Amino acid sequence: MKIIVAITAASGAIYARQVLEHLVRSEQVERIALIMSDNAPAVVEYEGEQLPVSEKIECMDNHSMFSSVASGSAAWDAMIVVPSSMGTVGRVATGVSQTLIERAADVMLKERRPLIFVVRETPYSLIHLRNMTTLTEAGAIILPASPSFYSHPQSIEALTTTVVERVLVQVGLKEQHYEFEG
Repeated sequence: MKIIVAITAASGAIYARQVLEHLVRSEQVERIALIMSDNAPAVVEYEGEQLPVSEKIECMDNHSMFSSVASGSAAWDAMIVVPSSMGTVGRVATGVSQTLIERAADVMLKERRPLIFVVRETPYSLIHLRNMTTLTEAGAIILPASPSFYSHPQSIEALTTTVVERVLVQVGLKEQHYEFEG
């Protein structure tokens, strides 16, 4: 699989790091396109996270539209926006494609490929809800960064992994993950 990972400046860099770590380890993933918004690196640093480095990861300039992820003919399999700011959600929901993140998301929608927004905002305003509804109606998946407690996580790392595992399932990766057996 070829997966696009976009990191915006929303809080929650731990989710981005964990998604990338899982994708790098996955035998099903052959290539990862990593796109970061202008302010994302500062948030990653501020939150004390370090993103993995791997031959699988190709960093792409968010201001260059001359990238394979900007074209449906390149056939990327899925895109994960993690964490996703509501600004990114709003721009994609209205069809604005001024950056590579926005264009790649637009391509995923028009090609009917999995597009997951791991939104990190609370509470939601009516505008947020309408934009997320628009994206859902267009085929995207809104996956709030809302961890679960069924597995009795004993650390922040384990808690955030509950969200990351849900993301990986949504892109079609067959990885071991917690399943509730109530």
